[in-house]
Amino acid sequence: MGRRMMDSEIEWIGDIPSEWKIVRNKNCFSCDKVIVGEKSSKTQLLSLTKKGIIEKNPEDSTGKVPESFDTYQVVKNNDVVMCLFDLDCSAVFSGISHYDGMISPAYKVLKCNQLTDPEYVDYWFAYVFDGRKFMHYSKNLRYTLNYDEFAVLPILCPPIDEQKKIAFFLNNKCKEIDNIITKTQASIEEYKKLKQSIITQAVTKGVRGDREMEDSGIEWIGQIPEDWSLSKVRYIGTTQNGISKGSAYFGSGFPFVSYGDIYRNYELPDKVNGLVDTSEDERENYSVKRGDIFFTRTSETIEEVGFSCVCKEDIENATFAGFVIRLRPRKVDDVILTDYAKYYFRGEHIRRYLVKEMNLVTRASLGQTLLKNMIVLLPTKNEQIEIANYLDEKCLEVDKIIKNKEAIIKELETYKKSLIYEYVTGKKEVV
Repeated sequence: MGRRMMDSEIEWIGDIPSEWKIVRNKNCFSCDKVIVGEKSSKTQLLSLTKKGIIEKNPEDSTGKVPESFDTYQVVKNNDVVMCLFDLDCSAVFSGISHYDGMISPAYKVLKCNQLTDPEYVDYWFAYVFDGRKFMHYSKNLRYTLNYDEFAVLPILCPPIDEQKKIAFFLNNKCKEIDNIITKTQASIEEYKKLKQSIITQAVTKGVRGDREMEDSGIEWIGQIPEDWSLSKVRYIGTTQNGISKGSAYFGSGFPFVSYGDIYRNYELPDKVNGLVDTSEDERENYSVKRGDIFFTRTSETIEEVGFSCVCKEDIENATFAGFVIRLRPRKVDDVILTDYAKYYFRGEHIRRYLVKEMNLVTRASLGQTLLKNMIVLLPTKNEQIEIANYLDEKCLEVDKIIKNKEAIIKELETYKKSLIYEYVTGKKEVV
């Protein structure tokens, strides 16, 4: 016979075991900010991430780095760190620390009392974060909770021995799931590398098997079929940086091709989600037409710069983002076919060119001069068609495998969330 349940009277918790208690966060935690001060140089820097709290090297930090860490707060082993701001969009909500160290003063550092086990609490807040259940308790624009508001919110407290049993059980189960996810993700990355290898091989060596080859004279390309010709982007078409508008102009108006639309796709979708208020002249100058080839122009890292995307059909009245460069061939499908360009500019040889030639200062940036000097290998049109058709077939096969593996990961993540929910709310009992 199952144990007796009762209504928690909290919609997002539902029924709970009758012997469990619902209390306020203030009854379970203390939150006394201790500033590290002059000891910061001798204290381990910590960071709250999706994978929990990790040790971090200050010298390897990206983004904004403070002049001094003296204002950072002390964190001890088994403390729970909370991010109580941007509850609508923050990538991470909480994490348990397995280290002594220091962390940003923007977070709240909680110490568990005798009512709560830190490991159970970590899973409880993982459940709370799924669906962002605390978001509607915040009334301000940034969906932020101050500690007094957080302190009166509910937490479910089983008997402490049962909390430990739940945490131990979930640690083992979640570790098993995470191991499978990690292996599946690693497999996905291998298939992505395989796809890149197939593309690079095809657009630099062709798909016709053994043939006469010659040295291209370009170190990052090497041997090429002897009947191919070499050109540069500057001889294929004209380049144009995208439109630059203030944030007030976005959200309504005409279609807008974003940086993400280029980065994520080999070819633009028929319809894009972005909207921007533009003039007739702007829609003419920054138009999006069949045969256009777009490149991501700037980013924090070189890994995201120079990714290409082709346009297969006009997008009426559309403009494109300022962090993007448009290459418009002088004549569509004349020197380079759009279907071939879709793959050519995604090859690994392009990455090698950018890594070698790009001047990385504070941001990685692909300037028009660098783009115009990019080498383009040009088989005959018939062979460009052969290469494009071959890659359509091969990439489709790889993409299906990747998609299936991504679906497995999504199912595992959903199962993991379900497990956490069922056990931290008592729907299932550890036996």
